[in-house]
Amino acid sequence: MTPHWRPSLGLKLAALLLLLFSAGVGVGAWLWQRWDDPLLVGLVAVLLGLLPCLLIARRATRRVRRLLRALEGAVASYRDGDFSISTNDAGGDELSALVERHNELGRTLREQRQHLVQRELLLDTVVQNTPVALVLTDSADRVAYANMAARQLFNAGKRLGGLGFAELIETLPAVVGEAVASGEDSLFSLELEGGEETFHISQRGFRLQGRPHRLYLFRRMTRELSRQEVATWKKVIRVLSHELNNSLAPISSMAHSGAELTRRGETEATLKVFASIGERARHLHGFVDGYARFAKLPMPRLESVSVADLVDTLAAQVTFTAARPLPSLPLRVDRAQFEQVLINLLKNAHEAGSAPEAVELRVTRVAASVCIDILDRGSGMSESVLANALLPFYSTKHSGTGLGLALTREIVEAHGGRLQLSNRQSGGLRVRILLPMNPGS
Repeated sequence: MTPHWRPSLGLKLAALLLLLFSAGVGVGAWLWQRWDDPLLVGLVAVLLGLLPCLLIARRATRRVRRLLRALEGAVASYRDGDFSISTNDAGGDELSALVERHNELGRTLREQRQHLVQRELLLDTVVQNTPVALVLTDSADRVAYANMAARQLFNAGKRLGGLGFAELIETLPAVVGEAVASGEDSLFSLELEGGEETFHISQRGFRLQGRPHRLYLFRRMTRELSRQEVATWKKVIRVLSHELNNSLAPISSMAHSGAELTRRGETEATLKVFASIGERARHLHGFVDGYARFAKLPMPRLESVSVADLVDTLAAQVTFTAARPLPSLPLRVDRAQFEQVLINLLKNAHEAGSAPEAVELRVTRVAASVCIDILDRGSGMSESVLANALLPFYSTKHSGTGLGLALTREIVEAHGGRLQLSNRQSGGLRVRILLPMNPGS
């Protein structure tokens, strides 16, 4: 079916002007035959052609002005967030097409606004009903938004909007203010409803509509920690039971054999049995002692230790390569604990299958921290092992207790540092210790 053709506004005006011009020429020719003055004839012809043109132009520009005013008003409404305005024009030309495109834009903006409102309602419903207490503060540290959990926690269920966050925190125990003032994620405990409740606080700063804001999330962790504690105790019991059975069953069997050999008078064989029993007993004692040391790790006694002196002490006990030159800054550590940490990590590097000369120790300064890297070219770790390697009682070794790296992390964190594990790009493992810089260094 052939589409209906409609002439454009410019084509209509051109045809009309041509028609008027032709009419003016015709009138001028008719007057030329009757009047002798050619100037008068030309003037009359021009006036006869110009007057209708002016009337038509005025009518055309009136419509254009009307449409422009309507479009200007609609754009002003869009700027104010009102997308309900539409414009009508039935001219069927380019101006009508422009008006239709404008109306389509308004319809699209209305639909997007409706979808946005629905999403905001959904998000607000989710945030309001989450058990995590959420508080958003503005640049003046006043509460800009708070969900129901936050209102219950900080203001007995009353609204928080517009209140000073610092004043709210001052009404709570000091541990809350200390956790907020730290600017970092942390745990703290409160006495609530007759019992102790543990919270995890997360806080982040960002810009909202060009202005600085800060978001605080307070999550109750007591139940989760209790579940983790029960799971950990169950794992401890399983590990202890397994290790005790592995040692006590052979000891019981060998004791029976030793008694039988003694009755027969086979002294030499009896001595071998007693030696085996002693070896299993020593292994069991070392296993239990390892758990005891992990549970009773003393607080570090910090002292200034030279990096070069520490490296020399380690080199006398285990083989490795130290990256030179070593920094001259001192470390503030418990020397005995920290030496044991580094010795254990260096021995782990050897046990990972790395060649002795490929085990390397690097000490560098990174911003306000001392970075100690122990690198090897062993087999590295899988993603699952990396995720669990620092957990107590987790071990991939057949006879491992799963306490070595856990104890190492405990000592490093007691020094205010962090322990990180990562695979090297060309193979092997990187163990990184980050310690806070000694004040005055």
